[in-house]
Amino acid sequence: MYRLSGHIAALALAGMLAACSPQAQDEIARSAARSALTPVVADTFPGVPLEPTLDCLIDNANAQQIRALAADAVIGPTESTAQIAQDIASKPETLRCLAVNGLPALLR
Repeated sequence: MYRLSGHIAALALAGMLAACSPQAQDEIARSAARSALTPVVADTFPGVPLEPTLDCLIDNANAQQIRALAADAVIGPTESTAQIAQDIASKPETLRCLAVNGLPALLR
């Protein structure tokens, strides 16, 4: 039942996105992905500055990762959400972003 309602919610999100311009679709999906990542980042990386970390993760996620995370925002974070966050965080460009934007915020 839970799995079915999650799929229905994801389909509803997809339907809403289809009615928007591509730019609006991207913004909505990125915002939803950010919502799914927030509790995962807070739990997985305690003490790390949340906003710069989320910015780095979202900015370095590919379109497929953004879509998966946006769907997770509808049904709630899952193990997949955490795995996607780790995959994005391990990218060299994400690590560079975190070093430039996240670490200075941590040292303040």
